[in-house]
Amino acid sequence: MAASTQNLAVAALKFLYERVLFISLGAIDGFTPSRRPRRLPVVLAPSEIRAILERVTGPAHVCVALMYGSGLRISECLTLRVKDVDPVRREIVVRNGKGAKDRRVPLADRCIGMLERHLREVEATFRADRRLDIRPTGLDASLRRKYPNAELEWRWQYVFAATRTLVDAEGVRRRHHLHETVVQRAFKAAVERAGITKRATCHSLRHSFATHLLESGSDIRTVQELLGHTDLKTTMIYTHVLNRGALGVRSPADAL
Repeated sequence: MAASTQNLAVAALKFLYERVLFISLGAIDGFTPSRRPRRLPVVLAPSEIRAILERVTGPAHVCVALMYGSGLRISECLTLRVKDVDPVRREIVVRNGKGAKDRRVPLADRCIGMLERHLREVEATFRADRRLDIRPTGLDASLRRKYPNAELEWRWQYVFAATRTLVDAEGVRRRHHLHETVVQRAFKAAVERAGITKRATCHSLRHSFATHLLESGSDIRTVQELLGHTDLKTTMIYTHVLNRGALGVRSPADAL
């Protein structure tokens, strides 16, 4: 049985015992966890990324450019707020990333123009929302107590706001960020139209960001910091897919 299937079953059992029956599950006799297979990340060449960007339009285009240009996870990209993007300093602050960690990542020069044009469109939507008293999601009660006007301020709005709104449990109409599937579908369609046969996903952009940085001579500790990895071993996997041949050696066939 696959490790992911086992983890799902164990999580369900733990929830049943601890949250429903209020009994400690303890150790499960006769259970041997499966080892998750080690797989190399899918890395796209710069020409392939360029071809994908040429075939993606709208907010998904900006999102794809940021994921590659800054090494963002798709969830980190879609939950960005206006205040966390700094075109002057050429950086993005990722808030509450994986492991509840904040970090700073570079903002590519080629992304600034498209991002500013996108934000002008988002700001127009925000102005209309203010008149209709539509507020953003994702601001917890403690933050709203600390900043009572945060929901009404431009800087707290999502960079990638959804087109639809919803009504929460308090009866307030709110606007969430763009759903992940919108970008994933646009990316998948662009990969197919570009004729790329690699099993590429949005996360492949993050893999490509790390690999291309290492290929250009960046220090692996710096890449670890930019990706937000706690363990250097997680970052080391990118050294196995560098553009220098398998394990960094040349094939003897090249000498023929």
